[in-house]
Amino acid sequence: MADSDYDQESDDVSDDEYVGPKATQNNARTQVAGKSRIQKAPAPKAHAWARRGSTPDEEDAYIPAEEEAEEDLAPRKSIQQMEEERKRKRLRKDTKPFQRGIIRHVVLVLDLSEAMSDKDMRPSRYHATIKFTQEYVREFFEQNPISQMSVLGMHDGLCIRVSELSGNPAEHIAAIQSLRTPRNPNEIPKEPKGSPSLQNALELARATLYHTPNHGTREVIVVFGSLLSLDPGDIHQTIRACVRDRVRVSIIGMGARLKICTEIVSRTNAGDEGEYVVATDQELLRELLLATTTPPVVRATNAGAAAPEAEAALMMMGFPSRVVEDTPTMCACHGILTSGGYTCSRCSVKVCSLPVTCPSCQLTLLLSTHLARSYHHLFPLRNWAEVSWTRARETGSKECVSCLSAFPEPPPPEDAISPTSKHHGRANGHANGAHRQAEEDDGEEQKASESARYECRVCESHFCIDCDMFCHMVLHNCPGCLSKATPAVGQNGTGDVEMAG
Repeated sequence: MADSDYDQESDDVSDDEYVGPKATQNNARTQVAGKSRIQKAPAPKAHAWARRGSTPDEEDAYIPAEEEAEEDLAPRKSIQQMEEERKRKRLRKDTKPFQRGIIRHVVLVLDLSEAMSDKDMRPSRYHATIKFTQEYVREFFEQNPISQMSVLGMHDGLCIRVSELSGNPAEHIAAIQSLRTPRNPNEIPKEPKGSPSLQNALELARATLYHTPNHGTREVIVVFGSLLSLDPGDIHQTIRACVRDRVRVSIIGMGARLKICTEIVSRTNAGDEGEYVVATDQELLRELLLATTTPPVVRATNAGAAAPEAEAALMMMGFPSRVVEDTPTMCACHGILTSGGYTCSRCSVKVCSLPVTCPSCQLTLLLSTHLARSYHHLFPLRNWAEVSWTRARETGSKECVSCLSAFPEPPPPEDAISPTSKHHGRANGHANGAHRQAEEDDGEEQKASESARYECRVCESHFCIDCDMFCHMVLHNCPGCLSKATPAVGQNGTGDVEMAG
């Protein structure tokens, strides 16, 4: 009876699957039948050593089922922390108040050579650069509304002018987009070709910034993807001319690190080589571009005196009024008929948009909101601290102060002690809830919080990651600090309201 059972089960297994020695016929049948049973047996739901009731000789390898369940949740938690760390990458900056030039004159130089056709960035370096540059222009004028920009391009050993120096982001975005899709249907889109020329780019950028006033900064940002530069003359003379004209050069590379690029950045930034960074992928390229939206720190000269742009001086500005006309009239900035615009407060000339320099009297025209948006660079909002589970249980925070989104519940105290908790405990201060006023905490690397909470160092309010990003990048104020500021009526009886926090 047993032989018949073995014969029936061994029919399902082919001779190719059996690789063991064939001693006897009965032994072979037994081995094949045993293998067939093992293949047909269902997989166990849990390991024997991970269940209760294991044998005594397996006590060393025993792992409770609760810890195995926590290991299953670990990938999900790590993915959430990685997403929060990615969002907080742009907050990794020094928030100490420095003297910065909020009126900037920037020349953006794009590499349009054949090296930009490489496929290490999808779909290519050229297309990724065009896409990120348009995003950069929007963010630049959002953070620096009273600044001006010009866009240049390098190809075939030449440097072409893509857009003129102006403060209108729509003009720059349209000019950059025309590199891929020309406005005129008869024109051919520009494709990466030839070799770049750093010397011609620096000479044209220096000529563009030569007539800018001394109270503003002169900056050149180069997106360089090639490994060579086709220069017609001595580039070291051009570097000396840039140093003499106070032109700062920042380079974002895409290939290997070049000696000439390091020398250009070091000479024009008083020996600082940190402005030359090589992007290894397209996400890093985007982050490096957006990092240049923060105005540079005003530095002193070698003699110890302040640079010309750091000297205290008064600048005349005009705050024009909005007009809406029934009959279209011609604007002074573009020479086209428009039914609305702004009238200059000095010469009453109409312009289309703000901020702009009056074409007639050369007066800087802007709104008060533009000036207020540039002011946050001088006194930035301090970085918020990560909150540990211990700190979350002490404060008892249940929801975000700003958007009222619910926070995750803290785990029991015995399960909350972990190496990450000890690490975050140092950044979150003492257990008594003291203010986090340590200056060294502002410049440290911003990481994801294990409790999904981020605490203001002044008002000790807790916020979520989205509100953390919004307050530091858009609002530039703490909603918790503003909500605790109490209004008080002035003592003079005029009815003026003063904020007393």
